[in-house]
Amino acid sequence: QVQLVESGGGSVQAGESLRLSCVGSDYTANMGWFRRVPGKEREGVAAIAYDGKTSYADSVKGRFTISADNANHTLYLQMNSLKPADTAMYYCAARPDVVWAGPALADYVYKSWGQGTQVTVSS
Repeated sequence: QVQLVESGGGSVQAGESLRLSCVGSDYTANMGWFRRVPGKEREGVAAIAYDGKTSYADSVKGRFTISADNANHTLYLQMNSLKPADTAMYYCAARPDVVWAGPALADYVYKSWGQGTQVTVSS
């Protein structure tokens, strides 16, 4: 297991930007960002693989960017042009059990999860 701590959430107006950070207790090659709205299923937002390849949900393509600072065990999610529909609790997740895998948006493959950071976008 890897311990993950997210930060960077907050309340913003539509059209503004936020950058989420996730610091891990150890380096993990494959990581992702997910979000959940009360009453709905958890949604994969963005993922990054060991080789830097990324994958995004259609709803965030062109607006969100996932990146990793491997030396500092930190994962980022740059969120631009935020919309009210992006309002959710955002979670960082890691796959410490695999290395040679592609970026995955399916939550069931992730073994370690952070506690979440709330993002609220008002119109």
